Amino acid sequence: MIEEKDAFIIDMDGVIYHGSRLLEGAKEFVEWLRRTGKKFLFLTNSSQRSPRELSQKLARLGIEVDEDHFYTSALATADFLKSQSPQGSCFVIGDTGLTNALYDAGLTMNEVNPDYVVVGESHNYTYARIQEAVHLVLKGAKLIGTNPDVTGPSEEGIVPATGALMAPIKLATGREPYFVGKPNPLMMRHAMRTLGADHEETAIVGDRMDTDIVAGTEAEIETILVLSGVTDETELRRYAYQPDHVLQSVGDIVRLAEDENGD
Repeated sequence: MIEEKDAFIIDMDGVIYHGSRLLEGAKEFVEWLRRTGKKFLFLTNSSQRSPRELSQKLARLGIEVDEDHFYTSALATADFLKSQSPQGSCFVIGDTGLTNALYDAGLTMNEVNPDYVVVGESHNYTYARIQEAVHLVLKGAKLIGTNPDVTGPSEEGIVPATGALMAPIKLATGREPYFVGKPNPLMMRHAMRTLGADHEETAIVGDRMDTDIVAGTEAEIETILVLSGVTDETELRRYAYQPDHVLQSVGDIVRLAEDENGD
């Protein structure tokens, strides 16, 4: 039962908010996590913002959460590259959340002969940057993506995400990128270590079957799909694997837990 879980791994886009709009039940859900003493970590494939910026964003939406409750695909990418090449250099297509994470991990920026071409979500995605990335990969740079998401939710509807932005570089070079974000086990292992939780006491909450739910399934933890993001019931039926719970929003987690307790 959901109430018996001691630790929660939680996606953000499509689960807690769309753009700058707080989703139904999100504040009540975080309050329930705190009230019941649950351990929790926001694990997001978005690479655009730092944990501090994510904490500040939630604060603007009326939810106070310390920055140590966040882990992003940008941080995961920086940790991975640091482990692979501690003195490595990168050509980056991405926003400040990604570049700052790479700098903080000791990696440097290099537009001449980098070890890696790193692609994340970016509002500065241009043909010129794609062209340069293609040339660098063909010269030997390894191709890294912060996450494989093709689309993401926004207030205006579905928008392209890293997987879509990566496609032209992959097609032009014929090189397969390595994606660090969910469902890569690197992200899940970090989350479990951070929470200090084992498989039996942990649940993951997300809106995507191809990242959140498959990551939880392969990690052998309880999976909760919310239909407030990119997945609807029609798409859900297409997958060979299924979530343990399908709910309309994170607010339903609170209601289910309270019903299980007889409140």
